[in-house]
Amino acid sequence: MPDIILGIDPGSRNTGYAVLTEENGKLIALRCDVLKMAHIEEHSDRLQFIFEKISALIKSVQPTKCAVETPIYGVDPQAMLKLGRAQAAAILAIKNAGLEATEYFPKVVKKSITGNGNATKDQVAFMLKKMVQLPDEKLSNDATDALAVAWCHMMNGKRIPASKKKTHQNNKKSDWASFVADNPERVKGL
Repeated sequence: MPDIILGIDPGSRNTGYAVLTEENGKLIALRCDVLKMAHIEEHSDRLQFIFEKISALIKSVQPTKCAVETPIYGVDPQAMLKLGRAQAAAILAIKNAGLEATEYFPKVVKKSITGNGNATKDQVAFMLKKMVQLPDEKLSNDATDALAVAWCHMMNGKRIPASKKKTHQNNKKSDWASFVADNPERVKGL
């Protein structure tokens, strides 16, 4: 049975989610959408909304694995606090369903898809369109980010680690030979 991966890009106004699987060697995005909360005034009500919607989504799609993007930077401390709470609401829904929630930094997600941890959202979206069968409709940035998190998690599950040494996300291992060695599935024959 193939893995069904739920990827989440938490936000206090918009939380993106995507469901990714593999069929016959092809990656397919089963669902990509956004939980929109601009109509909900109270932050605590938004957190409850995230928790309830992610819980219902998990029951509906029955993922085997879940991955959540970790917010790590921001100018406004209040905004970062709200993002962290949104992430916590999503993780709590995942844990209550008996699943593990793997967290990924944005740079790690971008690097796994494009080879560049500083890639733009457009570059990530472009690469995902090349590698994943997407729903017909145009995806929002939040849904694309969630799909990127799911894709990163799926690829991490397929990778055989070169060593057991943990590396920090900001290590400067960005030459072409290292990228090819770390991503053999992304190299196409001539």
